[in-house]
Amino acid sequence: MNDRMLVFSGSAHPELAREICDHLGIAVGRSQVVRFSNENMMVQLEDNVREADVFVIQPSCAPVSDGIIELLITIDALRHASARRVTAVLPYFPYVRSDKKDQPRISITARLMADLVQSAGANRVLTMDLHSPQVQGFFRVPVDQLLAAPIICDHLAATRNLKDYVLLAGDIGEAKGIGRYANRLNLPVAIVDKRRESNDEQPRAVHLIGSVRGKTALIVDDEIASGATALEAARFAIENGAVAVEVAAVHPIFSGRAIERLSTPLIRAIIVTNSVPVAPSKRMDKLTVLSVAPLFAQAIEAIHTGKSVSTLFK
Repeated sequence: MNDRMLVFSGSAHPELAREICDHLGIAVGRSQVVRFSNENMMVQLEDNVREADVFVIQPSCAPVSDGIIELLITIDALRHASARRVTAVLPYFPYVRSDKKDQPRISITARLMADLVQSAGANRVLTMDLHSPQVQGFFRVPVDQLLAAPIICDHLAATRNLKDYVLLAGDIGEAKGIGRYANRLNLPVAIVDKRRESNDEQPRAVHLIGSVRGKTALIVDDEIASGATALEAARFAIENGAVAVEVAAVHPIFSGRAIERLSTPLIRAIIVTNSVPVAPSKRMDKLTVLSVAPLFAQAIEAIHTGKSVSTLFK
């Protein structure tokens, strides 16, 4: 059987793809994207993929819809070029927050994205820190979800004295996910009871479960989108006696007014990963970006060779 491994990058995050390939000791697969005047798109593979084990790296980031279409076309091109297996590597899954029907007459769009990726021809999916773990169940192909908690926790332990820190969940929905940080860092946990009454991205903190008084509150979340949740949690933590606030999140989406909100002096430091690209204009002095490339490289190597991916969680 052909044991060639090829890694292709979409247009979304070529820097991450190159870094992953550097760790794997291979070159990024050659391809080109042609955008026509009628806004149609064509993806042409320039390497022979017949009977190869192929990985396509394409996180969801702006422009989101273009990135999704490019991903689907690339997977379809690989399938029709006779790739033996195609793995969609989606460090940030498209429409991951649309994972339930919580309003009348709306789409569960994360499920639709899963259907599209499978229909295009993906044999398996590799992703990181889904907003809701049940998104894995939307697929009928194998899905591996990597976790960035070990990377972030190792950085925190190496750069800070955590004796006077408390982990703070920005809302009740994040309370369960914060447990993997609490277990690794052996820190207490507090939770902000946040209410969001519409789609205007303006949450309101109403109660604090636990105590942050006299402590540095470390707000932990799976992503920072508009920055409204982090800002409201930081304000509420200081109001309830925290001496400082820091933020750690996996996916730096930084949409809308995020940079304006995160620039507040209420937040002392922000730690994220490079699961999606962070534009130079958004790289504040207090922002630290950790690389997930080594972890994805290890996972890709494990999938290709048939080794366990779960060992990467330890």
